[in-house]
Amino acid sequence: MNKTTTLMDNIMMFLLLLFLPSTSGATVGICYGHVANNLPPPSSTVELLKSNQISNVRLFNAEPAILRSFNGAGISLMIGVPNEDLPALASGTAATAIQWLQSNIFAHVPPNEVRYIAVGNEVFQKDPYFTPHVVPSVINLYSALRTLGLSESIKLSSPQAASVIVNTYPPSSATFDPSLRSAIIPLLQFLRDTGSPFMANVYPYISYLSEARHMSPDYALFRGGGEPVHDGALAYDNMFDASVDAFVWALEREGFGGVALVVAETGWPTAGGEAASAANALAFNGNVARRAASDAGTPKRPGVGVEVYLFGLFDENEKIGEEYERHFGIFGLNGAKAYNLTFN
Repeated sequence: MNKTTTLMDNIMMFLLLLFLPSTSGATVGICYGHVANNLPPPSSTVELLKSNQISNVRLFNAEPAILRSFNGAGISLMIGVPNEDLPALASGTAATAIQWLQSNIFAHVPPNEVRYIAVGNEVFQKDPYFTPHVVPSVINLYSALRTLGLSESIKLSSPQAASVIVNTYPPSSATFDPSLRSAIIPLLQFLRDTGSPFMANVYPYISYLSEARHMSPDYALFRGGGEPVHDGALAYDNMFDASVDAFVWALEREGFGGVALVVAETGWPTAGGEAASAANALAFNGNVARRAASDAGTPKRPGVGVEVYLFGLFDENEKIGEEYERHFGIFGLNGAKAYNLTFN
């Protein structure tokens, strides 16, 4: 490695430390989904969050009744823009975006309680019809936030599925899917220019299901004790770190190594599939939360805390797909913990 490369790496690390918390640990939040017909009312849910000292929450859409329950609660929010709203936002103007923000978000919750606006969710891989509308929507919303004087306090991004990167083993070989580059590169340029993070949904559980013959449960849950997986000078004892660093390598490969990374969803189910249990969910989510709170970082970015949002608050009985999809709840419907996870 030459001196120029080392200097650039040090500069990139310094910039990353500017963007990510370093004094009290990276953010550990929770995802509040409501694809269910039996959930407790939002007002009692907010009290549940407060009683458990959970101060960061991801909402997947701007539902008025839920947002109003958070008004004045002192909880920092990531609020999602539904995929189906993107065409109108993309084809409109900054004025259209201002109207959307005012009527869908700020009419119900004050701007100082909004940390992120997540524009769509897993569009590039899961909902490709909306792919051309992501970046234009982001740009119009950013112009709207600038007009409102909020572009520094509220950051925009677009959470993507882990499958937008390929060749992830070892992590250093990871690249963004070449078929998606025309959509991803403009998004990365926006994130770099505005000091916003790339958001990824990372599920080692799903990787474990597909690679169970070749991956130990301890590696998926990062319980330790096994032989580390080596990637050059870096060593991995868990799938979560390897997944995060695969994104870091992919970002660097495209010239965006200074872009921070937020894990917008991660979790482990308690039932409905192989290795799905409350004990394993506690092991995985507990390790993720402790690592974030300690700012341990990853082998590729040591000491740079990874901001994470655990999925999810409750089981959601109307989710489609595999049975385990309906069993990620950290809390029961009665407010009792499904397992003894702490958030601080």
